[in-house]
Amino acid sequence: QVQLVESGGGSVQVGDSLRLSCAASGFTDSRYCMGWFRQAPGKEREGVAIINDVGITTYADSAKGRFTISKGNAGNTLYLQMDSLKPEDTGMYYCAASTFLCGLAKRYYAYWGQGTQVTVSS
Repeated sequence: QVQLVESGGGSVQVGDSLRLSCAASGFTDSRYCMGWFRQAPGKEREGVAIINDVGITTYADSAKGRFTISKGNAGNTLYLQMDSLKPEDTGMYYCAASTFLCGLAKRYYAYWGQGTQVTVSS
């Protein structure tokens, strides 16, 4: 049973930093893609950053230069370091995993966490 559990969200001010974590369990091997998605109120869920099984990363334009996705040494923890936060970064952030395709499209991902809220105030 695959399980993804996010943590680290919170309420911050513009320009602050946050680090999100996602603990993954239940995968039978390490060949899967993981990513962070966010959903603002009234908007579609969108891809923020992904990392494949060999560590190659892809970022949405809105995240480039400010966010960094990484995995822990054991490979079963996913992180998102978010710097220089803006009000438009506000939303529910979800960790997701795919054992097949890899990319920023949410349709690739079969496994999802419950989300962690990030609120950035000006």
